[in-house]
Amino acid sequence: MTADEQYEIGYAHRCEGNYALAREAFDGVLASSPGHAKARWQLALIMGFEGDFDSSLAALKQLSEQSPGDTEIRYDYAMTLNMLGLFDEACAEFRGVLLINPDHEKAHQLLGYCN
Repeated sequence: MTADEQYEIGYAHRCEGNYALAREAFDGVLASSPGHAKARWQLALIMGFEGDFDSSLAALKQLSEQSPGDTEIRYDYAMTLNMLGLFDEACAEFRGVLLINPDHEKAHQLLGYCN
């Protein structure tokens, strides 16, 4: 099985809320492809879904810095900042998403709440 196939399996498990199976699949992806940013992104999201917000935020920040052009990662980082009440930082990230993709509808919506 390729890393991308294993990623898709992990993603399906994550979407179903089966975080243990998702984590296992994403860990498998990273074992064969350590630089797979999307698998690392999904693991960071799972941390947050399971209540480990500090680890999730730290992982998303690192991924955002490593992949500054990835609007999915940056948007999820911004959403996590927003959820944790770090509104100024979240707004800056939403603006960053829009610099890359001016048509990002969700970032536009949330930027409407920023000063």
